[in-house]
Amino acid sequence: MKEIEEIVRYFPNQVYTLLKNTFLQNVNLQQDLQEIRIRVGRAILLKTKQADVIIDYKISTGEILQIVEKLCENSIYAYKNQICNGFLTIKGGHRIGITGTAVSEGEKILNIKYITSLNVRIAREVIGCSKEILKEIIDLENNTIYNTLIVSPPGKGKTTMLRDIIRNISNGIGKINFKGMTCGVVDERGEIAAMYKGIPQNDIGMRTDIIENISKAKGMKILIRSMAPEVLACDEIGSKEDVQAIGEALISGVKGIFTMHGKNLEDIKRNSAIHTLIENKQIEKVIFL
Repeated sequence: MKEIEEIVRYFPNQVYTLLKNTFLQNVNLQQDLQEIRIRVGRAILLKTKQADVIIDYKISTGEILQIVEKLCENSIYAYKNQICNGFLTIKGGHRIGITGTAVSEGEKILNIKYITSLNVRIAREVIGCSKEILKEIIDLENNTIYNTLIVSPPGKGKTTMLRDIIRNISNGIGKINFKGMTCGVVDERGEIAAMYKGIPQNDIGMRTDIIENISKAKGMKILIRSMAPEVLACDEIGSKEDVQAIGEALISGVKGIFTMHGKNLEDIKRNSAIHTLIENKQIEKVIFL
């Protein structure tokens, strides 16, 4: 599959061969694969929804460094800011989480040395997955959307769902006479649009502007000031700063669609700042996946 080939080309020859042989032996694995977990001195884990597939090969420190150098196009310094944020995004929108020994100054991470673990998360668009949920989000009478919070536990597809919702709101939906709206996306960790050298790797619509690698609070303010969005979108809100910025944006007349981690209403109540948005009816719809 295209997504897998985009990733395995970064691995050293021996690891590349092992992975390719594993995929040949299990024809469904490529389609089901969610993550490739690599840890120094331990076996490679291929994570699917059903189970982990273990490749009995211990990755060396040198091999992890080779992978990171290829990911950074042999210029680790150029990707230092991304590495300090704990991840790299590559062509295709795939995200590689990075951990190791952090070099810090106060609360700021200056570098990550002795990289010991990589988590390659396979990016897959699911075009059309938001078809049913859009009925709850779109206010067709006024050609706008309800301010919406999507809640789900990690790994249940809320980012994939959010991406498809943005695409539809941005492009418009001719079948129901919904005109497209200008969307602003704060892509703090590069998971929504998956920008690679400034180009979105995911389809997020023709009327969408993206700002990435910035906090949600700062990003929202910049988008409102510079791009005049009709709809703001952010993934995984939670901090008081996030919620304050959302509150200010919604008061100004911008519509919003956001996600957060959680299972039920009790989880929302535990975050008093987000719960206040709901109590004040600034968030009009809450949808649990």
